[in-house]
Order: sequence, then structure tokens, then C-alpha cells
Amino acid sequence: MTIIPLTAPIAPSAPYGATLDLLVLPCAGASATMYLRWRRMLPPWVRVVPIELPGRGARCNEPCVRHFDALVTRLCDENAASLRGNFVLLGHSMGALLAYGMALRQRALSRPMPQLLVVSASAAPTCRSPERYASRHDDATLIADLRKQGGTPDEVFAHSDMLRMTLDTLAADYDVCASFPPRETQALALPIHAFGGRHDSIALHDIEQWYHETRGRFSVDWFDGGHFFIREREAEVLAALLQVLSPLAKGVGDAAIAFA
Repeated sequence: MTIIPLTAPIAPSAPYGATLDLLVLPCAGASATMYLRWRRMLPPWVRVVPIELPGRGARCNEPCVRHFDALVTRLCDENAASLRGNFVLLGHSMGALLAYGMALRQRALSRPMPQLLVVSASAAPTCRSPERYASRHDDATLIADLRKQGGTPDEVFAHSDMLRMTLDTLAADYDVCASFPPRETQALALPIHAFGGRHDSIALHDIEQWYHETRGRFSVDWFDGGHFFIREREAEVLAALLQVLSPLAKGVGDAAIAFA
């Protein structure tokens, strides 16, 4: 859950012959750089499209957006060119909630919908407790959360400027999570696939409840590890991801599955 500043925006990878766009959203306190390794680890038919949030990475000079609906609206508008064609939305933790919100907004505006929604390390909308984020803004609490969840390099805690930037971003993202509005909405007409860590503090039941959010197929993969199993078990996660992406890749067929 750390920020890696960049000097230039993250451009989507554009391998020759890509037939599927994978739009990826980061977890709270993080930058879309958390997915950069995937570009060289995934096969050429997947184009990785990192969705950077304001206030971090290449956008570190922009103010953070602290309200869920405002952030979703902005992300959909900024990435409208990528939210079309053969695309998938994937997010980890808070990123999963944002991906879900983007799918809802696309539907509300009659815009193109993703072929698949992949939600990683995130409780289903019906199982969330926004109030748990409302009073977690003091530095001691934020640092304790970072250490408990793991995934933050030790050097972040050792450098005051880097730690300050991380804590400020995390606090803003907690506001985003706290402002996620309870809503009664029709389930999405697209498949949802969930990733969960067996040793994460998020209950397995709460992840499985994502099945309520789809009128299509729901599936889930479990991995050994905590909240950041996505890093701890990266090769396994990507192999599982390819299994659900390959049926969506146009013109790839058996070659996609063979790669995994």
C-alpha cells in the first residue's frame, strides 16, 4: 500500500495482437504501478491498462478525490476511450469497489459494459461497514493498518516524506471507502470473478456474497496468504486470471489456455 512516484503517466501496454484490454485499479494508498509487473508476466493478447487515481504516482500533484461517487464519475469520464470494446475491469481491495462502481455507472449511462468484473480482496457491497473507516485518520492508526495488512516496503516507514505521502493518500482513500453509499440496485448482467486470501481479515463469506451482484456467472479462487496474496502468490493469481480471461480473448482460443 505504498506510492511509487513517476515522472510520466502510465501508458497502457500495447503488445502486438492484443485482443483484450485489462483495466486495473489499485488498492487504498497505492498507485497503479502495483500492476506494472503484469505487463511482462501476462501474454501478448492482454493489454494492461493501469487506471491511476488522482493524488499518487504520475498524478501526485493533483488533489485526491475523497468521495466515492465523485471519484467513480471522474474515472469513467477520464478513461472513456478505454471503456469500450473487449475490456475487463479488475481491482484489488478498494480498487475492486471502484471497478464495481464504474460498471454501475457505465450501465446507468448506457455505455459499453465490461466483459467481466474481477474483484480481489474485497468484501461484497452488502457486507461492507463504511463506518469502520470514518475515524481512522490519525497517523498511529493508519500506520498500524499498513503494518497489519502488509504489502508496504520497510523503506516507506524509514523515510518520513514517503511515509507522509502514503498516510495522506491512505486517509483520503479511507474517506472514499467511508462514502460508499448503501444502495439498492439491480444485479449486473455480466460475470463476476472474485479472488480471496485464506488468511485475509476479510471473511470468506463476505467475499462470496459478490454472487448477489451478478445475474450472470459467479466464480471465486482462493489463495494462501493475507490481504496482499496478489503479491505473495502472484504467479498463481495470474495463472487463475488467465483461466477466466482466455474465453474472452478474441481469436486466441486454445493458445491462451496453453500459456497459463
